[in-house]
Amino acid sequence: MRSYTLIAPAKINLYLEIIGDRSDGYHELVMILQSIDLADEIHLEAGSIDTIRLRCNKPELPTDRGNLAYRAAELMTVKFPDAYAKYGGVDISINKRIPIAAGLAGGSANAAAVLVGIDLLWNLGLTRTELEQLASLLGSDIPFCIGGGTAIATGRGEQLSPLNSLDNIYIVLGKYRSLEVSTAWAYKTYRQQFGDTYLRDTESLAARAAAVHSGAIVKAIVNRDPKEIAEKLHNDLERVVLPEYPQVLQLRETFAAAGVLGTMMSGSGPSVFGICESQQHAEQVKTRIRETIPDKDLELFVTQSITHGVQFTVNR
Repeated sequence: MRSYTLIAPAKINLYLEIIGDRSDGYHELVMILQSIDLADEIHLEAGSIDTIRLRCNKPELPTDRGNLAYRAAELMTVKFPDAYAKYGGVDISINKRIPIAAGLAGGSANAAAVLVGIDLLWNLGLTRTELEQLASLLGSDIPFCIGGGTAIATGRGEQLSPLNSLDNIYIVLGKYRSLEVSTAWAYKTYRQQFGDTYLRDTESLAARAAAVHSGAIVKAIVNRDPKEIAEKLHNDLERVVLPEYPQVLQLRETFAAAGVLGTMMSGSGPSVFGICESQQHAEQVKTRIRETIPDKDLELFVTQSITHGVQFTVNR
């Protein structure tokens, strides 16, 4: 049987606004998500026994149900029992390059890759929409990670409206290896501090989400202007994360001082990114940041925006 190697890109948030509460305990969000070429590699093949086996080059990551990629495979066995009975188990190997617990959707990207890979491995013939519907059962970022590119995400993040994809926008990304921020903590704290600003009625929520479609940052993306995009970056979660995590605040300030066009925390952090004019500019910024913060715990990457999500190659 064929095996597949899948490339699972990370994402950054160019925009994140929290506009209300949901009855399921999540938040109503309006986000603009962007795929970048920093990616994990996932290898999938039919297992020799009827079970799911997962391996990873990062020993600190779980290889059972604690890993979203494992749960993605498990979901496919439940949803497609006949295919599971016919083709058997799945062996999954993950080569992590995306920093862990970084606000970059690394785990979500891995889960998306497993869904795509098993669809191929079991000859299911699922459409992108069907894969996104399955992905939404697992997590909010996973539907976006299927197709990637550039998109407005609403609801809890699973309702996607694609935008004209951005490519070749150069980005410097930084994350302290040992620093993690709990996404649940960030959203809970935001609710505690700013919940009185939430929109309460369905009509107001829909109007606010719709307004972003014609907003300044979408116009900047349509114009493909890095400077214009950088000036419109926005992330509500910075309001709670930056005061609590001085390292993240310092990193953001260092990015700004290093001459980026604009800088922001991605998602719930603690990754910080800066938009640059060119690859040469990005390399210069990276060097300046490293000179300012020589701490070996700080990982720095030069990456760029891309127009796609999960991609695959067939291994014979």
